[in-house]
Amino acid sequence: MAGVLRVQIRGEMDVSRCVLGSRHFAQEMGFADAPSLMISTAVSELVRNILRHGGGRGELRMSPIELPGRRGVRVEASDKGPGIVDVAQALQDHFSSAGTLGLGLPGVKRMMDEFEIDSTPGEGTRVTTCKWILS
Repeated sequence: MAGVLRVQIRGEMDVSRCVLGSRHFAQEMGFADAPSLMISTAVSELVRNILRHGGGRGELRMSPIELPGRRGVRVEASDKGPGIVDVAQALQDHFSSAGTLGLGLPGVKRMMDEFEIDSTPGEGTRVTTCKWILS
């Protein structure tokens, strides 16, 4: 089973490292091509959010998870940026505080099987997602 992938996010080059690393990690875990692509796309969105909204610094962490009868991958993206004032609004399609399409967080939520966001204004944001391998 794969170990833990941990990347400190500091700049644009880290997006590529995370996307490629997450796809390789997912495939190593046994995910097929389509779910591996969904995981790497979700990772891309989360890392770009750290750069764009999270003060440009944060961390991505991927780890295997195993529960009775199923296994998968957990993806955590965290930053110490300004936080999200209205999480419910941020999860609505087409809402953007930065002039983008506003599909990032809602898209991540749709692509992954589980999604949790914890954000405190002035303290930062942590997004935790899981994707399960279908048998």
